[in-house]
Amino acid sequence: MTALTPAPFGRTLCAMITPFTAAGDLDLDAAGQHASRLVAEGCDGLVLSGTTGESPATTDAEKSALLRAVREAVGDAVPLVTGVGGPDTRHTLRLAREAEEAGADGLLVVTPYYSRPQQSAVEMYFNRVADAAGIPLMLYDIPGRTGIRIEPETLLRLAEHPQIVAVKDCSYDLLGATKVMSRTSLAYYSGSEELNLPLYALGGAGYVSTVANVAPRQMRAALDAFDTGDTAGAARLNELTIELVELMMASGLPGTVSAKTLLAAGPVREPLQPAGEEAAAALRDARTRLFAATAE
Repeated sequence: MTALTPAPFGRTLCAMITPFTAAGDLDLDAAGQHASRLVAEGCDGLVLSGTTGESPATTDAEKSALLRAVREAVGDAVPLVTGVGGPDTRHTLRLAREAEEAGADGLLVVTPYYSRPQQSAVEMYFNRVADAAGIPLMLYDIPGRTGIRIEPETLLRLAEHPQIVAVKDCSYDLLGATKVMSRTSLAYYSGSEELNLPLYALGGAGYVSTVANVAPRQMRAALDAFDTGDTAGAARLNELTIELVELMMASGLPGTVSAKTLLAAGPVREPLQPAGEEAAAALRDARTRLFAATAE
């Protein structure tokens, strides 16, 4: 049982946090160490400077420095995708060029946010970036944050561009995703952990996971079981992750905050705030139970 289309950036990707020092500066040593651990524990690739990576709060120079440091840490064989999208097309194009120069294998390009452009403008935006890029694009459909989605009909047209190869799907629209997967060669990556296994079973390429920062082996296990044909085992392994997924991603805390709480990976940048002790204790307990339930 495999994806309908090849997974261009690997199958199990982590939406990596961006570590900061106690003073709030970029911690490149910690970033390299964390990236290496994630790869060693089952992540095929890494997505940098996305939502979990606090991209709205990091500078362009920090994004490039982070990418270079992670590339040095994990080597050339690990796919690195970096976030470059935003509300300003010119800025996105500049970030895309800088990411390519810094060693990215792909670009995560989010729908232009805040201005809520019409679909024809969204389509033009992605095509502009794809035309300018020398590396492939993963489109990031996350209407809960951007205020506008990439409609399935728009994706069907965008799929004709040779540089647009994948989608990180946070639309919660399995019907739309299935429609696009069945009619294009776009590789669909789940961006919502609770849909990792369902989307994969429908032909998705894999996932881009925040929770993988703290439980990379556990998040991967369900897909590994599914690939062997053990669908019951895959469902059981997926079920074991649900408590931690819910606390990290659906309890009112941003995923960045919950991940950094569990990793003790330095502060988040304002306006984000750290988790309270009660929430932190609940997160730690849920992770402990998951690790105990999946221990070999």
